[in-house]
Amino acid sequence: MTSARIKGHGIAGGLFVLLFLALLAVRLDVFPGALLPGSGPAASSAGPSRADEDRWMAVYQNGRKIGYSHRRMQRVPRGYRFEESGLLRINTMGVVQDIRMKTTGDLNPDGTLSAFRFDLQSSLFRFVVRGEVRGRQAIVYQGPPSAEKQIRIALREAPHLSNSLYEALRGRALATGQEMTLNVFDPASMAERPVRVKVLERETIQIMGRPHAARKVAVDFMGARQVAWLGEDGGVLREQGLLGMTVEQVTKDRALDGLTLAASTDLTDAASIPSRVRLDAPEALAQMTVRLANVRPESLSLDGGRQQYEQGRLTVVREAMPAARTTRDALPAEMRPFPQATPFIQSDHPEIRARAARIVSPGDGDAVKARKLVDWVYRNVEKRPVLSVPNALETLTHRVGDCNEHAVLLAALARAAGIPAQIEAGLVYLKGRFYYHAWNVLYVDGWVTADATMGQMPADVTHIRLVRGEADRQIDLAGIIGDIRLEIVDTKK
Repeated sequence: MTSARIKGHGIAGGLFVLLFLALLAVRLDVFPGALLPGSGPAASSAGPSRADEDRWMAVYQNGRKIGYSHRRMQRVPRGYRFEESGLLRINTMGVVQDIRMKTTGDLNPDGTLSAFRFDLQSSLFRFVVRGEVRGRQAIVYQGPPSAEKQIRIALREAPHLSNSLYEALRGRALATGQEMTLNVFDPASMAERPVRVKVLERETIQIMGRPHAARKVAVDFMGARQVAWLGEDGGVLREQGLLGMTVEQVTKDRALDGLTLAASTDLTDAASIPSRVRLDAPEALAQMTVRLANVRPESLSLDGGRQQYEQGRLTVVREAMPAARTTRDALPAEMRPFPQATPFIQSDHPEIRARAARIVSPGDGDAVKARKLVDWVYRNVEKRPVLSVPNALETLTHRVGDCNEHAVLLAALARAAGIPAQIEAGLVYLKGRFYYHAWNVLYVDGWVTADATMGQMPADVTHIRLVRGEADRQIDLAGIIGDIRLEIVDTKK
């Protein structure tokens, strides 16, 4: 891998981590949890009880081993304790990195979530979140010990932990063709989402050299589809997910052995979309029209602002930068939430506020402030893929990251400087392909796109917004990865 290619993909190829996690199905149960005790046949005395369940799984991408996971279930006085840990060796943007994860969950006797802790460690960053469920509310604590914040999240119903989805099927007499919907809570994005499970036919598959009778089930998470084979005791024997990902039950020795130094397919490239039309100077375009297929417009943010969407055709028009102003009228009411701090955009932290004050001057108009902030992040954050849940404070400390880190840091600095800012996520064109990407919109007499990773304000028209919002909104993109089709039909300069 040449340094030029690393730089190019660092600019526009960054799979922001929620999509990355979805691609691996870490939070979508490609790593399904050990299953709960129940009334099925495996509860007999013929073997270890489900409360003592201990499973090792090998993780493959296109037939090549890239990691493993280990999960256990044990009985505790008020239900069950679920633990899962694992290692993944991932290739993103031509850079191979290891990720270590551990999830702990306290489950009620019916399998619903009581308390949890999620810990993700990569080369530079560590993300830790913990919490508990009280009635129809999740109480979540996130951030380093010196700056840990409490977040309260309203729940529609008692959720299941995403790692332990299949535990809800344990002991249920489900007929072929029967469907059920369960709510899962994802600690990484702090989001609650429905998951549809459909029971398919029975099959016999080979696991660890022996035939196993299995119940096949299909899982649909926001349109992201995968298939699992459950054993007679309800435990997962094998699962196939997105982009060639497969998980299979193995022995402990097999799980820990055979992990090579090189990872498999570059996930960023695998998830990208080829373009039959090559654009030599995207930044010079005033307008671009594309045809989209295999999308669900009702779940995306395709229409509005600089984008117009109608019956599969999407037109993006480049904005004009407003003139510099020294004063600004009061913010419209709908803009007032966006100067506020959030768990990943810590615009009220003293270090963020101090940095913003050093970048901009009190007499700057909003347009001047916005340009200074975009330029500072572009020049001062090294463009390198980072596999973690991005947050502004850690990005300011480490000064490294891909589009995710650039976007959260710019949003925090802008809000600290009094400029409403949001994050957009979607696709951007680079060298013949469209890559998943994240950038910002800043409110400067109206919303204007800004891409601190590429140093653009306004951003070029190949930035196609699919969603606007933070982690809990971006996860909605999981269902289109690998399915969306895009064709450029017209461009104007």
